[in-house]
Amino acid sequence: MTQAELRLCSLLLRENFGEIVEKVGNSLLRTGPRPLRLLVGDTGLLPDQVKKALCVLIQHGLARYAPQPRGPVEYEARRERVLRILRYPRYIYTAKTLYGDPGELLVEELLLHGHLPMSAALARVAERLTETMEDGKSMDHSEVSATFVRLADTHFIQRCPVPPEVPPDAKVPPAPALAIDDKDRFIVPRLSLIGKGKRRHSCDEEEEAEHKAKRQKQEGGSSEPPPDDGIYWQVNLERFHQHFRDQALVSAVASRMDQTSSEVVRTMLRMSEVTTASGASHTQPLSSNEIFRSLPAGYNISKAVLDQYLALLADDPLEFVGKAGDSGGGTYTVSIFWGILGGFG
Repeated sequence: MTQAELRLCSLLLRENFGEIVEKVGNSLLRTGPRPLRLLVGDTGLLPDQVKKALCVLIQHGLARYAPQPRGPVEYEARRERVLRILRYPRYIYTAKTLYGDPGELLVEELLLHGHLPMSAALARVAERLTETMEDGKSMDHSEVSATFVRLADTHFIQRCPVPPEVPPDAKVPPAPALAIDDKDRFIVPRLSLIGKGKRRHSCDEEEEAEHKAKRQKQEGGSSEPPPDDGIYWQVNLERFHQHFRDQALVSAVASRMDQTSSEVVRTMLRMSEVTTASGASHTQPLSSNEIFRSLPAGYNISKAVLDQYLALLADDPLEFVGKAGDSGGGTYTVSIFWGILGGFG
């Protein structure tokens, strides 16, 4: 990586996580994958400090680890992921545009903490929204949950990979291999959401609550684990980039042709947003009949006019839209190539 990129990554790590995390991250960025022992020697930090810094980097997806066949676990910084911190404000603003204040705060909380259980994210956002409401009013957790489900359904947030279950008599690996099935990535757990956001206490009340919690811990008291214990969620950055790419495609079609053409392409992209792989060159084929039924309510064009627009788009030399077949009134795809050219792939 260039010196300018290294300097920028260092500044981003320092600004967001402090000097210790910056030192560890900077060492990994300069030298590549290395074990804990060499990181401690290179940074001059205590082993516990390096371990905590690595935990922060891994939790936020800024570093990864890999066990070696004949050696200790090695850690590696993810340069491109560190640089994406610059886009955090845009991710948050996009969530607000699409899903309002609850969507904005949910994405902000997940980016701030790296990953969170659904129950914790709902509680934090409900509390923050309650702070902005009139006295006597509060935000129900169930209302925030509806937005959480919409974010998961449209793949803007996703479950974090989990370690595999190890049988009691099996040898514990030096580092777990985290994984998750694609079919499980966006499944939202069913929670009994009874609760409202609470306003923040005064400093005295917070200290009293903290002392009470410490006393309960010392006395052996323990609270029940949340119903979604062990299920963590994170922001799906690639899905946001797909959204930016789609916006670039729609704008390009509007400039090239007209507003109706861009609305047709927007509808096609919306229909295939969760079914098209991020690296695909084209969206999944959609029939003319499906596109017509999915046009926004109140968009008054006939089926015959839609077919004319689809034909014009398919015949255009720039090939924003391609014809894939003749079934269902004709099947069409959108070329992802133009979005990638626009820098949003």
